[in-house]
Amino acid sequence: MNKPRVKKRQIRRTKHTSRQEDRCILLFVRYPTPGEVKTRLSDKLGDAEAVSIYRNFIVDILSTLQRLELPFKIFFHPDSAREKLYEWLGTRYSYVPQCGQDLGERMKNAFSYAFRNNIRQAVIIGSDSPDLPADLVNRSFAALETYDAVIGPAGDGGYYLIGFSQTGFVPEAFKNVGWGSGSVFEQTCKILKEHQRKAYLLPEWYDVDTLEDLKSLLVRNKNTAFRQSKTYAYLTSEKIGSDLHV
Repeated sequence: MNKPRVKKRQIRRTKHTSRQEDRCILLFVRYPTPGEVKTRLSDKLGDAEAVSIYRNFIVDILSTLQRLELPFKIFFHPDSAREKLYEWLGTRYSYVPQCGQDLGERMKNAFSYAFRNNIRQAVIIGSDSPDLPADLVNRSFAALETYDAVIGPAGDGGYYLIGFSQTGFVPEAFKNVGWGSGSVFEQTCKILKEHQRKAYLLPEWYDVDTLEDLKSLLVRNKNTAFRQSKTYAYLTSEKIGSDLHV
């Protein structure tokens, strides 16, 4: 696939560098209800295993965000799940319901929420990349000091991260996009280019949606710190390891 040209230059700091409190990570999660999360894994492993895997994903991503010491909010779906999230993850986090009819509208509204609340730089990440390196999140905020937007392409044609500065935000980046298709990244970059926004391109990373994705997750982390994660421990446990042939 020929990807649209997106500027990727050395990131330069400016005298207007944001403070930590001017930044926010918007973590998108879906409450892990059987049959409603990781459905492609459910087909192979069953609903209960898919839910357990997804729960571990979220716990590991939260662990990464806590180490970053950057402000973050959990944007959750459906909006009726707040009490269940309190029971599962506790009340120490800041929870905001996702608002909108589809994923694009919910992301657009999340950015709008952040910028209305005096955030200068906001980055959305999902809950499909449990081994997302903290360095990529840090690089995204560094990029937003000099770029309007930042985007991280996923191997399946989507993206694992997207961020905007307050002045560079483009709501149209979330309209008329074929969510779930293999061209989401390409379509989004085209919209950013049409609106004359400078976008910084992060390295490609991985969403984990299928059984093969799970196996790849284990292979690429055989010698990384992710071996100590909840996800890695669960996937290599006797309970599920045999299904993955590990």
